[in-house]
Amino acid sequence: MKHKIGFNKLNRVPAHRKALLRNMSTVLFKHERIVTTRAKAKEVRREAEKMITRAKEDSVHNRRVVGRKITDEAILAKLFTDIGPRFKERNGGYTRILRLGERQHDAADMVVLELVDRKEDDKKAKRDERKAEKKAKAAKKAE
Repeated sequence: MKHKIGFNKLNRVPAHRKALLRNMSTVLFKHERIVTTRAKAKEVRREAEKMITRAKEDSVHNRRVVGRKITDEAILAKLFTDIGPRFKERNGGYTRILRLGERQHDAADMVVLELVDRKEDDKKAKRDERKAEKKAKAAKKAE
């Protein structure tokens, strides 16, 4: 029986597993969205949600606890100044997992792991504004 199995080992030795989860969490907070396998996403989600809960209250202790996992100072600052306050009113469920289907060469279930309140890219917003301006100019010329 598999009672009290607390986490998925992901077929890795502990050092490799910890490094994998640390790196994937950092990339998740940097880009606010990653594409990975379902098993990895579920493990990263466990770690990331705990870090976001810590980041909701900006204190020296919380920064040091989260800083053990995220070594990039810029990402750590983003987590505490941008992502944490964004989820201040939410009591959990900061991430979502969206299924993409199977990877072709090994049939692994691929998913997108993203933050629920993910900000859209600035480039995309600017592009949409330019398109709207062009449409307005074209409509004006047609009149």
